[in-house]
Amino acid sequence: MSGAHEIAKRGWPFDPTQRRQDYGFFGPDSPTWKVWTAPTALIGFQRSVVLEHFDPFLAAAVADEQGIYTDPKGRLDGTLSYFLIAAIGDSRSAIQTSEMLQRVHARATGIEPISGKRYSANDPASQLWIHVTGWHSVLKCYELYGPGPLSPEEEAQYWRECVVAAELQTCKASDVPSSRDEVRAYFAQMRPQLCSSEHAHKAMHYLLRTPYANGKLAFWGLSRLLAPATIASLPKWMRELGDFDQPGLVDRGFKPLVSTAVKLSSSPTIELAVIKSVLPMTHSVLRQNYEGAPPLRATTVTPEQARALYGKRAVAVEDSATA
Repeated sequence: MSGAHEIAKRGWPFDPTQRRQDYGFFGPDSPTWKVWTAPTALIGFQRSVVLEHFDPFLAAAVADEQGIYTDPKGRLDGTLSYFLIAAIGDSRSAIQTSEMLQRVHARATGIEPISGKRYSANDPASQLWIHVTGWHSVLKCYELYGPGPLSPEEEAQYWRECVVAAELQTCKASDVPSSRDEVRAYFAQMRPQLCSSEHAHKAMHYLLRTPYANGKLAFWGLSRLLAPATIASLPKWMRELGDFDQPGLVDRGFKPLVSTAVKLSSSPTIELAVIKSVLPMTHSVLRQNYEGAPPLRATTVTPEQARALYGKRAVAVEDSATA
């Protein structure tokens, strides 16, 4: 989601010093909060941004914008913090950030070189791919390296909440998979459309192991620590298609190491300390969640209700009334 990097340079609508309006769309007892605030979300998100590039239209958009190469740290930080705001932020921040992101994406258009077709960052199919790979990858790594599978009831709720979060993007809620079986069917449907190109290959390898010159020391180190765990979580055909496969011995040896590191960093204090200098925007979202004052209203709302309260139309009406 390259537009998130552009918003990061301008300034997020999210203000960590401002008291939250509510508990957002899901609330602190939801499986979404449990999964997205776990340390494994970092691995899951590296996984998802790598997977995005198997979509040739998204790979072309990223290549044309060049954001991951000029500021890879800002790109990942902006993207992860956006998804966290949608998952655990208050509804005002989520709606205003998603609307700003769509305005930025509206300008991201061009020609995909393999097919010669025009791409748009706001295309519903591309947005659906970003959304599903994000929510699936974060859950996959939570199961693989964290506490393990959710209960059947929690997982069913997680996928229902995934559908709700998709309302913040341009994809249709009816197209979003709402169960593990539907996610599997979606990936099977998408597989014939996925490919690796020169653009995709360069981007995926860059995101897995970001060079020191652009990623700076902390991000350079983090990307390399996460990469073997990320690769181990992917199916063989994706690893071979992206030309970043690794020996099975690395897969097996790395898993207990990563699981131990996740346990050690599961305390909010340690988790915040680890990401503070590496992902400052992500840190601010998590810090508000862990340490911020309780919201003004201890309730959850729907995206439709939040849009009516805080969306651009609601703001325009309020501005005209006070003019």
